[in-house]
Amino acid sequence: MPNAALTRRRTLLAGAALGGAALLTGCSEDDGPGGPEHSSAADRLRRNSARDSTALLARYDATLRAHPSLEPRLRPLRAEVARHAEAFGEERTAPDGPAHEAGASSSGPPPRGARPSAPPVPQDERAARTALADAERRLAGTRTEALAAAPPELARLLASVAAAGAAHAYLLAEPAR
Repeated sequence: MPNAALTRRRTLLAGAALGGAALLTGCSEDDGPGGPEHSSAADRLRRNSARDSTALLARYDATLRAHPSLEPRLRPLRAEVARHAEAFGEERTAPDGPAHEAGASSSGPPPRGARPSAPPVPQDERAARTALADAERRLAGTRTEALAAAPPELARLLASVAAAGAAHAYLLAEPAR
């Protein structure tokens, strides 16, 4: 049955990617520069979401450095996380290459384009995948909670990225084939 599992995994990943792309490029009413999509609270939520995606990106990069054999499995997920950071407004996220590591300031978000330090990566590959899955799951939960306070367009983006994160967590938790 390895073919059925592989097909299921590809279908789930393709569905998450297509759903995310559809929501990221969806249409909305133009609420103008002073509308709720551009309020200080929405901008802060967008910046925090970009920072969270950038931190997750750094975790993927650290895991890839520690476990190069996971590259075929992690590279597509890492590329999606980079696109999420870009969708929230983070620039220079290097969608296909290792991120530039820079220390994160505890007093605020890192400078644009900088990468926070990733936590240590477990030496065991399975434990490293589990740590990534847990990080994806936590961040998906955080984004889901933020939906209530987000303006409509940002809420759609948060929902899409949270769904992709949940799919990533599922794929990371699956046994290696």
